[in-house]
Amino acid sequence: MSGSEVAVALDVGGTGMKCALVGPDGAVRHSERHPTDAGRGPAAVVETILAVADGLAAKARADGLAPTALGIVVPGVVDEARGVALWSANVGFRDVPLRELASRRLGLPTALGHDVRAGGLAEARLGAGRNAGHVLFVAIGTGIAAAHVVTGSAVTGAHGAAGELGHILVRPGGPVCGCGRPGCLEAIASASAVAHRYTELAATGITSDPGSATAPGANRTMVGAAEVAARAAAGERLATQVWREAVEALADGLATGQALFDVETIVLGGGLAQAGAGLFDPLRAALRDRLTFHREPRLVPAALGDEAGCLGAALLALDQLEKR
Repeated sequence: MSGSEVAVALDVGGTGMKCALVGPDGAVRHSERHPTDAGRGPAAVVETILAVADGLAAKARADGLAPTALGIVVPGVVDEARGVALWSANVGFRDVPLRELASRRLGLPTALGHDVRAGGLAEARLGAGRNAGHVLFVAIGTGIAAAHVVTGSAVTGAHGAAGELGHILVRPGGPVCGCGRPGCLEAIASASAVAHRYTELAATGITSDPGSATAPGANRTMVGAAEVAARAAAGERLATQVWREAVEALADGLATGQALFDVETIVLGGGLAQAGAGLFDPLRAALRDRLTFHREPRLVPAALGDEAGCLGAALLALDQLEKR
């Protein structure tokens, strides 16, 4: 590719789209953000994706750049080989042939991928996992998902559903997960699970001060995971309990992941990873305690922030050009 050539990249979420023009060196030449407004229905979301992609390609040409490929990543289950968004609750997709629709609209070679796998790809090649041949990227937000990247390629699985680390069973009989099974990792260690657990316990009258219990149901204000982490760092007993439960469960999940994948580096992204040393220090220790003959992976925070998915979409687009 020449210096003027760029990939058009879109990372589509339930709330918004992160979009960019990205050069072959991974440099972002232009970026935009647009609302997804998923409540309008899947057909309207598809039209918005196509219109935004078309507009980005036009922007590139107006700036003297040459759009050569398009990359789109979406949440849910994605058949990357066929270019079909099989299912996504966030945007209402079911069996949407998005790659074909986009390629026909823009006349560009198009790649369709999964948002977390794309984020993992970007972190492995451009971010915190760079120069590590085997990387496990774990995104901890409302749920927990992962991407296993081997020598620069993300593993998709036989049915496009590889990387569902959040649905490893870590606490049989524990809280019911959104998937319907009790005890999944994301039902205990996701940001939303931490917030709900703390709020639930606070509402029962349990507090950090044994002499000042509140009446059951007195405190129903939802406290976010970041605030729980801050309160734990400050020594609040209830927050410390909830945080410790999450860290222990996450260590169990990562130990399972390491036993399965034997990676060099585990990169943690998403909102919960913003807790910094308050998460990474106890998590490293807990993970180390769970490993026997397995090599301890390097455990690091993600480096690319919320741009990772968009950069990963660009990498998918650029990679397909090399295969043509």
